[in-house]
Parts: sequence; structure tokens; C-alpha cells
Amino acid sequence: MTNAALRERLIVGLDVPTVEVANEVVGELGDMVTFYKIGYQLVFAGGLDFASDLVRSGKKVFLDMKLLDIDNTVAKGVENIVKMGVSMLTLHAYPKAMRAAVEAAHGSDLCLLGVTVLTSMDGQDLIEAGYADSPEALVLKRAKQAADAGMGGIVCSAAEASGVREIVGPKLNIVTPGIRPAGADVGDQKRVMTPADALRGGATHLVVGRPIIAAQDRRSAAESILSEMANGFAPA
Repeated sequence: MTNAALRERLIVGLDVPTVEVANEVVGELGDMVTFYKIGYQLVFAGGLDFASDLVRSGKKVFLDMKLLDIDNTVAKGVENIVKMGVSMLTLHAYPKAMRAAVEAAHGSDLCLLGVTVLTSMDGQDLIEAGYADSPEALVLKRAKQAADAGMGGIVCSAAEASGVREIVGPKLNIVTPGIRPAGADVGDQKRVMTPADALRGGATHLVVGRPIIAAQDRRSAAESILSEMANGFAPA
């Protein structure tokens, strides 16, 4: 796989407090990174305008909003997000919300992603939240519901990517957060995997935040991640 194709699969999470810091990160990474995730932290600090700026500069944006509301509210939100030109948008994988979003995004290039189970959650967390399913079982259930709704992909732990791939088939995107380079600190994530193993397991895109953002040399950290990703396509 070419370096350009690998860069399309690496999504750097701009989990930073200000647009100024985000600009610094993007400037330092340069052409090494073409795809960025913008979530709550940056959204509430001017991140939506920044997302539009990134799109105009030729970068791809994954807007991680995890939408969930009544059908009409979800649909109207998606209609406006389509106009921003971002590449990916997350919703919690509830069937009614997903169907509303798919209808609202019809005819656009926006890839809608169903969030199955957050990678910070384990079995005990699900029990506390009132779920009887294990994380693995709930991920597969929601993956099938997302595929049936016509979503463009799934967000799940890389540990569940191979099982999800069997459920959704070859075409849907599988986006995996909780990626940590070999030997890295897992932080508050509970279901993590290395870049190479995630790709071998069926992931199409890897979301990497702190291992790059918090690195002293962010560009070198991104280059190292890309090298690990390349190993995911080499014979094991």
C-alpha cells in the first residue's frame, strides 16, 4: 500500500483545548496527515469553524458528535453538517436515529458512522448502565443494525473489528479509536490495539490522538504510526 493510501487511513484526533493549539498541530504535521477528527472539546472552542477551514484547505474532517435525539432533530442536524463538507460524522447506533440520518444525508458524500460501544467501557460499565449484553455482543448487535439502516460505517474497538467485518461485509468502513503504538500507555482506554493489529483485524481507519498530539515531536510520532500501519499489510 502506498504512503498516500496509508495517510488516508490515519485520522489524528484533535483533542486539544483551543483552535490555536489545533492549528499548531496541523501545521507541525503538514502533509504527513490528511485526515483529522474534531470532537466535543474542540467543537466547543470554535471547532466547527475550524473544521470548515480544514475542509477548505484540502484536509478531510471526521466530525465526532455522536448525535442522538428525536428523528427530526437528528435529520436537521445532518442536513446542515452535509453543507460543511466534512467526510465523516458519528451517531450513536440507535436504529431510529440512524435511519433518520441516512435519509437526511442521501445523495451526499458524507459517511455516517454508528458508534457501537465506547472504547472506554468494559462489561462492568455496561452493567452499571443497564445493559445485559457484553461489550462484544452489543457491538455486533449494533453493527448489524447500522448496516441494515444503510450507514457508511461503524465505530468500534479494534478488538471487535474482525467480528464486525463478518457482520457488515466488505464494503462498510470500520473506524477504530483506542489505538496505541506498541508499548504505549493505554490511558483511560480499556479496549485497545496496536495499529498493525487493528488493520489486520479488519479496520479501515485508525483514530490516534494522544500518542501523536502529546508527543514531543508530533511529526515523527505520526511517521512511526504510519510505519506500524504499513506492517499491518505485510505478511504476519
